[in-house]
Amino acid sequence: MIANAKQMRHLYARAGFGLRFADTKATANLSIKQAVAGLFKASEADNPLNMIASNISYKDFLLANEGTKKMFLQEQRQQEKALNISWMTQMSSTDTQLREKMALFWHNHFACRTQNAWYAQQLNNIQRSNALGNFKTLILQVSQSPAMLQFLNNQQNQKNHPNENFARELMELFTIGRGNYTEQDVKESARAFTGWGFNKEGSFVARPNLHDAGQKTFLGKTGNFGGEDIINILLEKKETARFISKKLYKYFVNETPDDAHVNAMADVFYNANYEIKPLLEYLFTADWFYAEKNIGNLIKAPVEFIVGLNRQFYITYQNPDVVLQFERALGQVLFYPPNVAGWPGGKNWIDSSSLMYRIKIPATVLNGGVIEFSGKVDPEDEAFIATTRRQQEAVATKIQASADWDKFLTSIPQGSTNATIAQTLLAVAPTGNINQIINKTIDIKALAIELASTPEYQLC
Repeated sequence: MIANAKQMRHLYARAGFGLRFADTKATANLSIKQAVAGLFKASEADNPLNMIASNISYKDFLLANEGTKKMFLQEQRQQEKALNISWMTQMSSTDTQLREKMALFWHNHFACRTQNAWYAQQLNNIQRSNALGNFKTLILQVSQSPAMLQFLNNQQNQKNHPNENFARELMELFTIGRGNYTEQDVKESARAFTGWGFNKEGSFVARPNLHDAGQKTFLGKTGNFGGEDIINILLEKKETARFISKKLYKYFVNETPDDAHVNAMADVFYNANYEIKPLLEYLFTADWFYAEKNIGNLIKAPVEFIVGLNRQFYITYQNPDVVLQFERALGQVLFYPPNVAGWPGGKNWIDSSSLMYRIKIPATVLNGGVIEFSGKVDPEDEAFIATTRRQQEAVATKIQASADWDKFLTSIPQGSTNATIAQTLLAVAPTGNINQIINKTIDIKALAIELASTPEYQLC
């Protein structure tokens, strides 16, 4: 059965960054299954970020003189900015939007901070490469990445002096969830991961002389376990499949999980040996995914909002640094999650300040105007503080952005009414305010800008 326009908009809003007018013709006569298959087909390509070409050695930094250290810090800041902008640009322009949307999910699930942009890029490429693949492969590669080993102190985890940080977060946040393990399991798991580290080239190394080779008892099993054994035992527990499924449900469907639907997802995931694609195919083709209560009920994450705006209006930035200021003002700077638990999301995205910016940004960007930022200070965010000068002062920034209005306007199907244009741009049914905009606005460009500047545009 051919999907209706509302279902197609919902699918693209959740499995990607929104349905563009240019997509409406190509998707007009597809069934939901065909549309889902098309999204997977378009996302088969894996386009890794390669903005950072070399690793800056922290050891060399420590040995350098003051002048060289200053240059090192400047280079570090430039690399962090370049990596962020590179990913935003890729999400805003790629056809592999399902892969990027899932890479964004894993970026938050495996939340990690590192001042080494080479390590950050490496971890991001691991998450993108495995975004639609196998969860076991993904979690093993993440666990062995220098960024995560450094962030959660496993580089210092060695026999006789075990460090429990990584072992704890592996269970609490990455796999099985709270309530499904004991403090003793954390201790035994930490022993299994002793010796896991990385070398100065940024490659994983298992250091046998630092590994605790003794017997360990973990989640009821006893053996001479290493780190990979711990991961295997965690995946044997169906609670892990359910934990991931619940998080995906909240990301793609509804902030309030439906236990029956989450359990059905967990069954699919577990029985598919943690292959991610069958789980997502099940999710995106389920009748309940398209239920009225699950449409237009999620608040766009700041990155989703910016990327969706960029894609819909084909925006290019002469001053890409302004995108970083958007992220900061809205509360989501890529590669800088607030803590190891990641961004909480949902209604946490909105406060009086961020909502003001969300409503102001579209009109400002689409008209190439000036916007004033009052930067929010993150004490750990040293690198980005330098990009907005004194954070406590308002900074007026000329957007220097341009939308491709010719491309946008010619992509709108002929004969489209103001109401159909509004239905494509917004996830929710028109209300009194939206109907007023629809009825009073004659110029399509003005209509699009007004609609994108409404609170309703913040929903997906």
